Amino acid sequence: MRLVFAGTPEVAVPALDALLASGRHEVAAVVTRPDAPAGRGRRLVASPVAARAEEAGIEVLKPVRPRDPEFLERLERIAPDCCPVVAYGALLPRAALDIPARGWVNLHFSLLPAWRGAAPVQHAVMAGDEITGATTFLIEEGLDSGPVYGTVTEEIRPTDTSGDLLTRLAFAGAGLLAATMDGIEDGTLKAVPQPADGISLAPKVAVEDARVDWHTPALRVDRVVRGCTPAPGAWTTFRGERLKIVQATPVPGITDLAPGQLSAGKNTVYVGTGSHAVELLWVQAQGKKPMRAADWARGARIAAGETVGA
Repeated sequence: MRLVFAGTPEVAVPALDALLASGRHEVAAVVTRPDAPAGRGRRLVASPVAARAEEAGIEVLKPVRPRDPEFLERLERIAPDCCPVVAYGALLPRAALDIPARGWVNLHFSLLPAWRGAAPVQHAVMAGDEITGATTFLIEEGLDSGPVYGTVTEEIRPTDTSGDLLTRLAFAGAGLLAATMDGIEDGTLKAVPQPADGISLAPKVAVEDARVDWHTPALRVDRVVRGCTPAPGAWTTFRGERLKIVQATPVPGITDLAPGQLSAGKNTVYVGTGSHAVELLWVQAQGKKPMRAADWARGARIAAGETVGA
């Protein structure tokens, strides 16, 4: 088939690579978000998908809005049979959805209908799910509600961050998306409607959602830290300033600390929760680089009874 691939972040690059490596399909163009400011100089930088496409010599389209007439006209001239999508980052209007004869097929990083929305991996980790996966489905105007072509499953490991899990899903999902394109072309795949039950929503995780509540059990604290790593980053406050929790682990044997109470030893830093303690392993103080929690505690000279959190 003649394809136009839509995607923006690094997590979409493995899928683009899988399609480029396919001997059956032609990636005629790529659609991605416009260049965005990055780094200290805030200079405009192309998305990872745009950079990969340019490296491969593929036309790159960067509409400010997918409903822009110039973009729609160009897409019609390219005349794709199908448009595979991975984390493009913008809503597609009906005018765009109607152009490819076989529609737009999205690779979503959950087992739909679970975790429809922008942050399925983060929510799966924070909810304590043991299994997740990736799904290919035909895009409709509803939120991740279209009929499903295929799925792959992936175990959520006890120490997985959302970044760890998303990396594995990106590569497993790339194979699924390529196989889905094959099945659509040869007619062996038919999209099946999603079940009406089991729907859960995964909206974008805001910075305030990543604030650690030390009154919740240690298991919940652990899930929030892992689910919000690397973005937006779990955090708390210490002496009135924000302290990012980069890595922590529950310590069931320590139960004598009040929620938020710190206990700093020579090589350890513990914090009380609503159940047992967690050990802070890596933290990042405001304006500083990430560091081992024990080094941070020595520099801060934590006093007896000091706390983190409000």
